[in-house]
Amino acid sequence: MEHSSTVQQLFDREAIAGVIRAYCYHFDRNEPDDVAALFAPEAVVDYGPEAAVLTGQEEIRKGVATGLKTIFAATSHHVSNIDIRFESAGRASSISYLYAWHRYHSGAPDGELWAQYHHEFARSADGWKITRLVLKAAGTKDFHRATMHPIGRN
Repeated sequence: MEHSSTVQQLFDREAIAGVIRAYCYHFDRNEPDDVAALFAPEAVVDYGPEAAVLTGQEEIRKGVATGLKTIFAATSHHVSNIDIRFESAGRASSISYLYAWHRYHSGAPDGELWAQYHHEFARSADGWKITRLVLKAAGTKDFHRATMHPIGRN
């Protein structure tokens, strides 16, 4: 790999990691418009078998807004171990580890989730955008869903 492409990839890695962090930040601040803006127009979000798959920015915005308004009184998302792989100069995928705390409007005990975000990204004129997000769980405690996509470990 030549020097200029190596430097570009370093910039791209940070930009992609910034998108992942921005998703957590805007979700926790109850900013569904800003969450949706991180996605490509045709993006797909799959939060698990008990949730409808969301397709397109507007459906993602509505789904996130509804969850934040009706389910979550507060959330705190923490990502780490962000592993980014480039398929080309304009496409990438990543797996990042997630710890997420949830306070519910219902008064149910606070829910905890240990999971992974599986992302796909595409470069756009506005920077890197999420084209696919799949949430896979390693474990939960008092979480509002009984069934999640597994991380692949038996």
